[in-house]
Amino acid sequence: MTNRPVRTRIAPSPTGDPHVGTAYIALFNYVFAKQHGGQFLLRIEDTDQARARRDSEKAIMDSLHWLGLSWDEGPDVGGPCGPYRQSERRDIYEKHAMELLEKGEAYRCFCTNERLNQLRVYQKAANTPPGYDRLCRNLDREESDRRAAAGEPFVIRLKMPLEGDSVMVDQLRGQIVRSYRELDDQVLLKSDSFPTYHLANVVDDHLMGITHVIRAEEWIPSTPKHIRLYEAFGWEAPQWIHMPLLRNPDKTRSKISKRKNPVSLLFYKEYGVLPEALVNFLALMGFSFGNDVEKFTLPEMIQAFSFEKVSLGGPVFDLEKLVWLNGLYLREMTPQSLLDAVQSLWLNRDYFEKIMPLVHERMRTLTDFVDLSTFFFNCQLDYATEDGKQLVPKGRTPAEMVALFEELVEAIDGMEDYTVENLEALLRRVTESRGWKTKDVFMPVRVGVTGRKATPPLFESMFIVGRERTRVRLRQAMNHLKTLPAPPAAG
Repeated sequence: MTNRPVRTRIAPSPTGDPHVGTAYIALFNYVFAKQHGGQFLLRIEDTDQARARRDSEKAIMDSLHWLGLSWDEGPDVGGPCGPYRQSERRDIYEKHAMELLEKGEAYRCFCTNERLNQLRVYQKAANTPPGYDRLCRNLDREESDRRAAAGEPFVIRLKMPLEGDSVMVDQLRGQIVRSYRELDDQVLLKSDSFPTYHLANVVDDHLMGITHVIRAEEWIPSTPKHIRLYEAFGWEAPQWIHMPLLRNPDKTRSKISKRKNPVSLLFYKEYGVLPEALVNFLALMGFSFGNDVEKFTLPEMIQAFSFEKVSLGGPVFDLEKLVWLNGLYLREMTPQSLLDAVQSLWLNRDYFEKIMPLVHERMRTLTDFVDLSTFFFNCQLDYATEDGKQLVPKGRTPAEMVALFEELVEAIDGMEDYTVENLEALLRRVTESRGWKTKDVFMPVRVGVTGRKATPPLFESMFIVGRERTRVRLRQAMNHLKTLPAPPAAG
């Protein structure tokens, strides 16, 4: 590779809350770029318009800024390689797809969804490897042009080599070889002229001058497709670095999952974790400072960083260790700065003003405010109480309530607008779809979110508690329900 100035990037999809995995990969891109006097870019990969959310984009930016991982170029700060949102670059992708078509490196595929579905059924029945059978690969160019001009829908596919191997040199893992026989002709441009991830990713990385692609190891299977695209365009490929995935703390090698760990950066901010502590913790997930040092600052990491110090063992996202590390940072603070931090988190007038209208009519003394509003400030609740028994209404089973909470958590996760009105509509819709009584849904949810059976109005309380803490609490309630014995069989 030529001696180009280092340029790295983080390219999240704005489809939900900002993920700790995004921050983890952003951290290593940021550190490597800063260590080499280079630039760190933010690109928003929002070509999936059905799922992309602008509020999610803002939350990602706010969370990365909170962690101190600011970028040199991006949608909000601009730069010479913009636009930095993929949805604003469609013409660029279409132009490059057509360039490959003209060069004979790609072709139009006119196969219908019906034919492709039949092909998958046939391949499954015949126990043959799945993938496109390249029916349109050898279409005469004149026929292809004629059918396209006539308005027949098509996608554009990349011509993959039919023989030989794709060879990738990963800076952490060495040489990785994969046979081209295992790879089909990937779609580059869909029939609606939107690019696939692979085309947009490679075109953007090239045009934005990315020299080092530092991303999670889950992208290793896609890299041969990306290497082939660089070859087809005649471009110099970046260096590849695939970081180990964050793992669940359950002795499996599964990727960190929101079903087993809170994964939203918003949760950790609301949980009272300091940004310095979270950055330190995420660094420890893939990097050994040396000499058994576990507590270090971001500038210190930049000074000491080397990919030779990155371990490929699956790093375990251990919440207990994060809390321990956070405690070290808290104890270094002065009482005044700690008080400022606590006040800024929950004990501030803006937050009190949201709660006060909900408890006002229930108060008889000023101290009642504390008793009535405690659950607004907690992050974890205790369900092994008398009120906790209300998680399972009479006539229902723990398994039924686990299924209910699971549906609600998934729905809340995908809710574009987290509002009082939408929360009420969701709970009523779920109640009606099950044919249950309202009390069989509303009371368990109330207890799951607040830990109590008597609280201020439910939907308003859920709104103030917030999307992430509501989801986490419902999952904690689910875990409690799974410990309860099943009711005895009838008869």
